[in-house]
Amino acid sequence: MKFLSFKYNNAESYGVKVKREDAVWDLKQIFAEFGEGDFHPQTLLEGLQQNQTLDFQEQVRKAVVAVENSGKADQYKFSFNDIKFLPPVTPPNNVIAFGRNYKDHASELNHEVQRLYVFTKAASSLTGDNATIPNHKDITDQLDYEGELGIVIGKYGEKIPKGLALDYVYGYTIINDITDRTAQNAQDQAFLSKSLTGGCPMGPYIVTKDELPTPENVNIVTKVNNDIRQDGNTSQMINKIDDLIQEISKYVALHPGDIIATGTPAGVGAGLQPPKFLQPGDEVKVTIDNIGTLTTYIAKQ
Repeated sequence: MKFLSFKYNNAESYGVKVKREDAVWDLKQIFAEFGEGDFHPQTLLEGLQQNQTLDFQEQVRKAVVAVENSGKADQYKFSFNDIKFLPPVTPPNNVIAFGRNYKDHASELNHEVQRLYVFTKAASSLTGDNATIPNHKDITDQLDYEGELGIVIGKYGEKIPKGLALDYVYGYTIINDITDRTAQNAQDQAFLSKSLTGGCPMGPYIVTKDELPTPENVNIVTKVNNDIRQDGNTSQMINKIDDLIQEISKYVALHPGDIIATGTPAGVGAGLQPPKFLQPGDEVKVTIDNIGTLTTYIAKQ
């Protein structure tokens, strides 16, 4: 399944992609009319939080079948052309992110590869697919992109053994880790340079892990104005998904809806010769196999 959150007629909702259509089932409405018992989650995060005691995907499947058989299915689905994409889920905590997890990327920025380099991005930096974000020219001329695979946590856990780590994954998404290189190079921490308004485009979907069985062998391609900048594969990650979850959960409890950004391959603007940073009016597309394409526009003014 591919889950998303969206705005339709100024009302926020969430849903699941209609098979073979560029449309979404409005699960907020569907659960209100066709949900079993008291299961009426108002957001995708609420659905994930209840997944520990109830099979969320099965509840979605049953409700969608019910609406398909109701004779009024068209009342409960919207075309992608009529909605505004929001971040698929807003995590209960900051976005957790790993840096220097691809050797070639670390090398292009003259960074040492470390066993563990973790920072967070403020949840307020999240934005959805097709968003136009500020160009931040008032503070930097070095705005950069980083296409990444994002992990979505599906259940609570801490001190998770490596062998059980993937049991805590609900699905995967695409993240563009927008970065102010000026601030990053001037500061000893990454939080400010990574938490700009609009600095964490995410989406367009969360793809459930059953639909992405080999997340450590998918291509990541980032294009700026249709020019390929990054062309990598998650097989190049130094720390694999189970490593990341094990290491983080030694120190931080993970909750349903938490997001982990897994690092970016080589080809960022700062690593090119000469460097090529994002400019007003640019279009950035990050594509990951079997998830889709996340598009972001840099404001012209």
